[in-house]
Amino acid sequence: MKIKLGKTELIHFVGIGGIGMSGLALIMKELGFKVQGSDILKNKNIERLKKNKIKIKIGHKKHNIQKATIVVISSAIKNNNPEIKEAKKKSLPIYKRGDMLGHITSLSKNITVVGSHGKTTTTSLISGIFSKTNLDPTVINGGVLNSFDNSAKFGKSKWSILELDESDGSFIKVLPTYSIITNIDREHMDYYKSMKKLFEQFEQFMEKVPSYGKSIVCIDDINNKKLIKKIKIKNFYTFGLSAKSNFQIKNIAYKKSISKFDILVRLPGKKKSIIKNIKIPLLGLHNIRNSTAAIAVTYIIGISVKIIKEGLAQFKGVQRRFNKLFKYKNVEFFDDYAHHPSEIKEVLNGVKEVYDNENIVCIFQPHRISRLKDLRKEFSESFIKADEVVLCPIYTAGERMSLGFKYEDFAKELSKNSKVKLFIVKNENNLAKYIKKNIYGKKLVIGMGAGSISNWMRNLAVVLGWIILH
Repeated sequence: MKIKLGKTELIHFVGIGGIGMSGLALIMKELGFKVQGSDILKNKNIERLKKNKIKIKIGHKKHNIQKATIVVISSAIKNNNPEIKEAKKKSLPIYKRGDMLGHITSLSKNITVVGSHGKTTTTSLISGIFSKTNLDPTVINGGVLNSFDNSAKFGKSKWSILELDESDGSFIKVLPTYSIITNIDREHMDYYKSMKKLFEQFEQFMEKVPSYGKSIVCIDDINNKKLIKKIKIKNFYTFGLSAKSNFQIKNIAYKKSISKFDILVRLPGKKKSIIKNIKIPLLGLHNIRNSTAAIAVTYIIGISVKIIKEGLAQFKGVQRRFNKLFKYKNVEFFDDYAHHPSEIKEVLNGVKEVYDNENIVCIFQPHRISRLKDLRKEFSESFIKADEVVLCPIYTAGERMSLGFKYEDFAKELSKNSKVKLFIVKNENNLAKYIKKNIYGKKLVIGMGAGSISNWMRNLAVVLGWIILH
C-alpha cells in the first residue's frame, strides 16, 4: 500500500516566483503534496514550476487561497498582503519558508549552508561533488544550477543539500546534520536591528548540530572567529588560509578559466595529509574558500578525494555568478549577483587577478533602500578595483521608505572614494544608449545587483545585435 503525504492538504505559496520559494514548492510536489501559488509577475522560476504542473496565479488576491489548507510565505511578503489577510481570517496555518523547510528535512541527513555571502555557490559545489556518487540528494539552492537548469532537485536518497536563508531568522528552524558557515557580515539589519542579534542566531544554529554531525566554519572571517569562541561544545572544523585551520588553503594559482590550489588537512587523531592540484572553473579567492568548504564537508562524510576533485573540476556553475553573457567588439559582458559591498569587492578582486590589462566597467543596481542606507560608506568604497561605474536606479524590492540623502550625493561619494569614472542612468533605455556609445577598446563589463539588472544586461545583447541563448 502506498501512503500519499498530505492527501487532504493543499499548500499555497505566496510569492512562489522567488528562487527559494520556487525550489521548495517543487520539492514539496515531488514529495507528494498538492501545491499551488501566486506571485506579482511571471518569471523563469514560474515557467519552470508550470512545466512541473504546479498551478500559479499572477497577482495577489484573496480568492487565490479559496481551497488552500496551508499557506507558506516568503520573507518578502508583507502582512497587508490580501492573501495573508484572508488566510488569517480563515485561521489557516501560516508558515515561513524556513519553517516548512525545517519540517520536510527533519528526518533526513542534510548538509546546510548559511552565511552572508557564498551560500549559493557553496551549495552548488557540494551538489556537484555528490553528482559523481550514487548518493542521489535532494537539493534546494538559492540560484539556478546549470547542471539541471533549476534551483531544486528531488533526490531518491535520504540526503539533502540545502541553502538556508538568514534574512528573517528562519534558518534556525532547520535541524542541521552538517552545517557550513561561510561568513557573517552586516546584512539584513532591517530584521536583526543589531549585529549582536545576528550573532545570537548563528550561535543558536551552531549549537543545534548533533554530536554525530559537524559544523564547518571559515576561520578567515573575523566574525566567524568571534562566533566560534562563544561555542561551548567545540563540535566544528575550520577552513581557510589560516595555519590554524583544519582544512588549510595553500599554493593558489590563477588562470582566466581556472583556479588551482592545495588543501592541507589536519584532523584530530589523524596524520596530516594534503590534497594536491585541486582545480575549479571559477575565479577569485572567495570561490576557493567556497570550494574548500565543499571539500571539507564531503571529505568528512567519506567521499573519496578522487571523486571530490572530479566533481569540482567538472562543476558547471550557477546562473548569475560571474556568467559570461556575450562578447561585442572584443568587450566581454558578464552577469553577477553581487549586491553587498563585500561581494562586490570579492568579485572585483577575483577579476583583477586574471584580467589585469582590461578596464573594468561595473553596471551597478543597488538592491533595497534599507541596504544602501545602512551601508552607504561601504558601497562607496567597494569599487576601488573598477575603472568605471554606471549607476542604475535603486531596485526597491517593494520597500517604501525615504533614502534620507540625495542619490546624486551618493554617486559623488562613490566616484571619490573608489576613484572611478561614474555615470548615472535613469532607466534601461539610458543604459543601452550609454553602453552603445561608450563600449570600445580593452574593456570588461560586469552587471551587478539582485534586481532587474540581469535582464537589463541580457537586453543589451539585443541592442548591440547579439542573441543570448540562455
